[in-house]
Amino acid sequence: MPQTKRILVTGATGKVGQVFIDRLLAEPQFEHFIVRALCHNRVLDPRDRLEIVQGSIEQRPLVEEAICDVTHVLHLATSKESPDTIMDVAIKGLFWMLETCRTSPTFEQFILIGGDASIGHFHYAHPIPVTETQKHTAYPGCYALSKVLEEVMLEQYIIQYGLNGCCLRAPWIMEKDDFKYQLSFGDDVFGAPRWRDLVGAEQADKFIETETVPVMLGADGRTIKRNFVHIQDLVSAILHAIDNPRASQQTFNICMDEPVDYGELGEYLAATRGCPTVEIQTPYCSTWLDNSKARFLLDWRPEYDLKKMVEAAWNYQRAADDPRIIWYPG
Repeated sequence: MPQTKRILVTGATGKVGQVFIDRLLAEPQFEHFIVRALCHNRVLDPRDRLEIVQGSIEQRPLVEEAICDVTHVLHLATSKESPDTIMDVAIKGLFWMLETCRTSPTFEQFILIGGDASIGHFHYAHPIPVTETQKHTAYPGCYALSKVLEEVMLEQYIIQYGLNGCCLRAPWIMEKDDFKYQLSFGDDVFGAPRWRDLVGAEQADKFIETETVPVMLGADGRTIKRNFVHIQDLVSAILHAIDNPRASQQTFNICMDEPVDYGELGEYLAATRGCPTVEIQTPYCSTWLDNSKARFLLDWRPEYDLKKMVEAAWNYQRAADDPRIIWYPG
């Protein structure tokens, strides 16, 4: 029998945390793993092989308690655009975790879920595909800055102490009907840009009535190419990284093989659902995250392309007890 291992999941009640826990506990190859979920504002329901610790990672005693007897850490917790808390949670919290891991007798691997906010995603021009060697270029705001600092802190712990850590850098994460609502002209829009603000409330209401789809144009007048990843593909990458020696001390772009072209997206929705489209000028820039390194070293492949992403989102039927949650409003 394999030795029992324990993985601490921070941000365990978030959308990635919940899907990851479900997948890991269901996969036979991880049957020797126990999940310790660090919960802050919400708590998961009890289940086999699931331990619950409540509190915030900004508190060192709580972190030390949570990491006791842990072999692996999956770090998902963040504060988004919350200046009052983000440094305590994202930076001080990560520091306490890395400090505790490097001195723990049971620690084996640290997996950080980073984001393309650390390289500016569509705020800055990237004339060639973006690989993991791209220098950090946070866009304005504290969230993007925190993602840079997280990656740098993990990198330095790898350099200073030889820590077995890796960073999985994800772009915009889609689940359920998120991909549909990132195109909404209403207040229920998921993420940015807020199309309603760009066209005005009166015009936005007309577009809602006609189910019009926005086609984002960049600063160069061409349709934007933007990076996404489906939550199931991200979780698959995490599972491929666990105990994988080729993941050690590496950073990986985890994304679709090709970014979504808003022009192609509009054409597909027009052809399959009869949706009219409207071009909307924005100051943003196209980017192309290159996932070759993850495909080569982790032997991971994303399953979702543009068509599968659309079909999954538009065909998703919400249950009565599954209200739409705006995890990250525009």
